[in-house]
Amino acid sequence: MIRTFQTHHIRESRELTGYLWEFSPCQGEHAGQVYQVATPCCWESHPEFSAYRGEGIYKTSFAAGGTIRLEFKGVSHTASVYLDDREIASHYNAYTIFDAVVPDLEEGIHTLAIRADNRFSENSALHIPNDYMSYGGVSRPVVLERIPDAYIEWVHVTPHYRENGWHAGVQVKVRNLSRRGAVLDVRAEAAGTSLLWEDVEIPPETDRVLKAEARFGDVRPWSPEDPQLYYITAVLVRDGVETDDLTDRFGFRQITIQGKELYLNGEGLKIRGLCRHEDHPQFGCALPYGAMAADLDIIRHLGANSVRTSHYPNDEVFLDLCDEMGILVWEENHARGLSEEDMRNPNFEEQAEQVIREMIPAHYNHPSIYIWGILNECASDSQYGRECYRKQFDLIRELDPSRPHSFASCKFKTDISFGLPDVVSYNIYPLWYHDTPVDEYLDDLYRWIQSETEGAGKPFMVTEIGAGGIYGYRNPSHSKWTEEYQAETLEKQLTAVLGYPDCIGVYIWQFCDIRVSEEWFGGRPRTMNNKGVVDEYRRRKLAYDVVRRIFHGSGH
Repeated sequence: MIRTFQTHHIRESRELTGYLWEFSPCQGEHAGQVYQVATPCCWESHPEFSAYRGEGIYKTSFAAGGTIRLEFKGVSHTASVYLDDREIASHYNAYTIFDAVVPDLEEGIHTLAIRADNRFSENSALHIPNDYMSYGGVSRPVVLERIPDAYIEWVHVTPHYRENGWHAGVQVKVRNLSRRGAVLDVRAEAAGTSLLWEDVEIPPETDRVLKAEARFGDVRPWSPEDPQLYYITAVLVRDGVETDDLTDRFGFRQITIQGKELYLNGEGLKIRGLCRHEDHPQFGCALPYGAMAADLDIIRHLGANSVRTSHYPNDEVFLDLCDEMGILVWEENHARGLSEEDMRNPNFEEQAEQVIREMIPAHYNHPSIYIWGILNECASDSQYGRECYRKQFDLIRELDPSRPHSFASCKFKTDISFGLPDVVSYNIYPLWYHDTPVDEYLDDLYRWIQSETEGAGKPFMVTEIGAGGIYGYRNPSHSKWTEEYQAETLEKQLTAVLGYPDCIGVYIWQFCDIRVSEEWFGGRPRTMNNKGVVDEYRRRKLAYDVVRRIFHGSGH
């Protein structure tokens, strides 16, 4: 599924995935053999390739002609794309969208090949052996579009509330592929309000962003309790003929900060969340629609109101579902646990910033996303690391000044970067990695932030807390790794954090058990991160009922 709603009525568009493609591994004993695989997919889901690290080639054919645009929602984790044996695109990072535009394609049957590579190397600063699995494959949909020379690249809506009601800034980005200039009209309509840009001149082979401000009348705001959504449709008109369109969806909601509090539409937010990886034993990171919806049903049943997309941008369909279900989203760029040495990789800044440049424009309109995050547990305790954080926050403010931003730190009393984010966030594991009582540890940390750092006076939240528990492992001693110990520990942790007056919320680590890189096996029984409230098959552990009772009892 591409999206949960239709994005075009004029532009010809169809999904190329959702069918069987040919797959051939490039290394190992099966190199060159051809298999039929359902797409999107991770090759680790195939019986022959559950632990394959290498390159694989996916192939399909399609009928098309004219100027086409191929959009790739996610290929892990590097991609080289070939159309009729000619390379048309290359891309790094599994979790962001990229495209390729091919002008004047001859009408007929064409072959598309994608060479995916999930190997680790010095060329990859973000995909490294880690506490989660870097899968390989065409893990999100591929879309084929036929476009005119001038087409709409995106539409962004930025709602804000004033005394006389809801207003919004509207931006439409139009791209001209032609070597000749274009003159056209652009109109947009949303929630009963129309906008018109007339006689817009777009220079040859360039793009232009059109801007307007509009007041909206009788609209309902988006909130977790009432996730009201509206559509915006932009249409290009050339010589009186409608030539292209794009529909996206948004909600009227505004995130603000006042002192130590975070507000949604003027009401204080108390986050009750879970961190979630895109991971499933049957599908890898290529979860189908039904599996995503089932995860969110469990999350809502637990009484959570938020999901943290650990540690990368998520599938658009998952975000669509969060919009529809009223689940707040902390979305972050792709980086976890990088040391200063890792961040000095010459590719790091370019690759990490590119994720931001691709994440924010693609996901800008999702009302569920209330905050952008970056660089989980990286070198925020060093001057070099701090400068990297600064550059990325500057980029976020440039692309989207309407949302706050943060990062999750694990540097206990050594972090020097809290002057940069809007919200101070910490990952803490009392009673798991150390035996300090939760109340004592949390209070000590918070007092240090207020007295010794530039984070004083900012909103504060706990972005990870939890304990490991292996499904089915129970014993009378309630030792670590038992379901009993996990449940008892989460009860103490959540009670302390949600009861701390200066903490605006918590994210449990984590929703479900997940597969980790083979290199992490030494500290991870079953080669899994076992801190899920449910196991990898979404079976409930004893902690489930504890979390549900506490979350449902902590208010909205």
